Amino acid sequence: MSETKKTPGKSSLAARAEALVAKSNASKTSAKPAAKASTVKKAAAPAKVPAKAAPKATAPAKKAAPAKGPAVYDESSIQHLEGLEHIRLRPGMYIGSLGDGSNENDGIYILLKEGIDNAVDEFSQGFGKRIDIAIENGRVKIRDYGRGIPLGKLEDCVSNVNTGAKYNNSVFKQAIGMNGVGIKATNALSSYFRAASIREGKMAVVEFKKGDKISGKTGKAKEGTPNGTYLEFEPDTSIFGKYAFNMEYVEKRLWNYAYLNPGLLLKCNGKDYLSKNGIQDLLVNEMGKSTKPLYNMFNYQGENLQFVLTHTPSLDKYVYSFVNGQSTEDGGTHVTSFLDGFTKGVNSFFKKEYDEKDVTAGLLCALKIGLDNPMFTSQTKNKLGNVEIRAPIIKEVQTAVDDWLRHNPDIAGQLEDKIIKNQKARAEINSVTDKQVREAAKSIMLKIPKLKDCRYHLQDGEKGANSMIFITEGDSATGSMVGSRDVSYQAIFSLRGKPENMYGCKKSALFENEELKNLTFSLGVQQDIEGLRFDKIIIATDADNDGYHIRNLVMTYLLLYFEELVLSGHVYILETPLFRVRNKSKTVYCYSEESRDKELAKMGASAEVTRFKGLGEINPNEFGQFIFPRKEGESEDKGMHLTPVTIQSLKNVPEVLQFYMGKNTPKRYDYIVHHLAKEIDA
Repeated sequence: MSETKKTPGKSSLAARAEALVAKSNASKTSAKPAAKASTVKKAAAPAKVPAKAAPKATAPAKKAAPAKGPAVYDESSIQHLEGLEHIRLRPGMYIGSLGDGSNENDGIYILLKEGIDNAVDEFSQGFGKRIDIAIENGRVKIRDYGRGIPLGKLEDCVSNVNTGAKYNNSVFKQAIGMNGVGIKATNALSSYFRAASIREGKMAVVEFKKGDKISGKTGKAKEGTPNGTYLEFEPDTSIFGKYAFNMEYVEKRLWNYAYLNPGLLLKCNGKDYLSKNGIQDLLVNEMGKSTKPLYNMFNYQGENLQFVLTHTPSLDKYVYSFVNGQSTEDGGTHVTSFLDGFTKGVNSFFKKEYDEKDVTAGLLCALKIGLDNPMFTSQTKNKLGNVEIRAPIIKEVQTAVDDWLRHNPDIAGQLEDKIIKNQKARAEINSVTDKQVREAAKSIMLKIPKLKDCRYHLQDGEKGANSMIFITEGDSATGSMVGSRDVSYQAIFSLRGKPENMYGCKKSALFENEELKNLTFSLGVQQDIEGLRFDKIIIATDADNDGYHIRNLVMTYLLLYFEELVLSGHVYILETPLFRVRNKSKTVYCYSEESRDKELAKMGASAEVTRFKGLGEINPNEFGQFIFPRKEGESEDKGMHLTPVTIQSLKNVPEVLQFYMGKNTPKRYDYIVHHLAKEIDA
């Protein structure tokens, strides 16, 4: 077996990134050595350059840089980064958010996805019916049984950006990964990465450390070893920090793979994921046993378009959309085109002009399309942008729906009954809320009580794109936050205490409750969610029993009346520090026991620890660190810690709300008794 080792003297990606950043900063530095060292350390943070390297980078600047004046822009300012270097330096451009695994869209799940995507693409081309996955202690192993990467190109395919077979439509049609970056990002952002390919009794293996090749081997495979590709990687903690895979998020992704690829068996940590009926199984599982469809599901299968749909008694519509096996949670042109086509098909059959809102209210649909050249709005592929597909999709869906209704007159009758009921329900809601909205608007025409508004909102374009509103608990927390916020895009709504439990109340009851009426107007959703004024709705309550109760009450209000705000990713929880560690000269807030222990060791015996409970306990002068993004190079205890509120399964929402927020039941009583953390004097 032959073996290749890393060439001696070749600089690592991290070292090259350090040198490039240092060179760039050297031309911008004044004669202050301390300031220069700080600048280099901060700029190089994404590549995790050791602090001790900073003085070397500053030395040339002492001679070349003037004492004052603008930065020098000349030939030396122009830099070139190799593909993996750029990924390590700017990971957000390739995988979106980094995160620690607490959010299902955090970077570690994107790395996992990129590895599985390649294996799924093999299955979609007719090679390999099984994928083995293991996730343990932060390390991921993926084995497929496809054709295997050509041995002579294994290293290029996992390390050279824009290299791969998916540019060749004769080899890979409608593959998930089409831009030649995905698995290279996994390599670049892993502290350890190993790839192996087995083809017809031969194999090649290559290993990397933080994007740098450390070894490579070629030779004979063990007799009987089936063809395929093996990947093993461990995300780099110097980039992601302390992370952990949430297996609920992983399971959701794996089930989606199974639904989109019926017949493909995915095995992960001893559990099997297999679907026989594809996206129809997705709808059945989402509805659960408690929700009954109004009519038998319509399953349409075209050459590049498939959808399954039915209606439920609800007024809410849900469309689960996918492109080339990629979940597009933010929708895109394929979703809007499908809804247009569905409405046109219904109106064509009934020879009516029903409103799309009435036709689609209660619609439950799974939509899957295949494209040779999909254009997504970001590397993470959550939203499709191809405009040329609108007309073909509208026409195909319209024709399919019209034909389906003609062959199923009973279903056509049930569907029209549902549309008429939707019309009446919407008219009733609008007639009640319009009157109440007008009356409520008069009472707050000049100023909404308890709202500290910001200058820009979503309606103001780019200036308001990052706008947010904090829903706080009482005046003490508000007082600490007011002096620290950025008034251009951060608003605050202060609750007077515990809001009313709205479970079981009609939407019209919102405008009879003074506090929730004011909150509804503050958000701008008194008519519908299209009037939303803020990109982020952040629930900022204390970390105690009362705070958790208030959080649940606000969540109940949002899930009952504005569920789409949660589904579209607008709602967050502001995580507060667990501990305050301080001595006479320093105060530090910590989010974990590990961080607390480190700070105690730094401060020595004179330090004291307080279990932190409320936002109002924070010194207003220090509050800014909890409501602004963490800066490069700062510790994990700095910056705003947000946990997005997500819904893993829609079928569980009514049951969960009823259990926690509905009437007292013996079941809930038993749950409380068996889950009490401690006895409470009442």
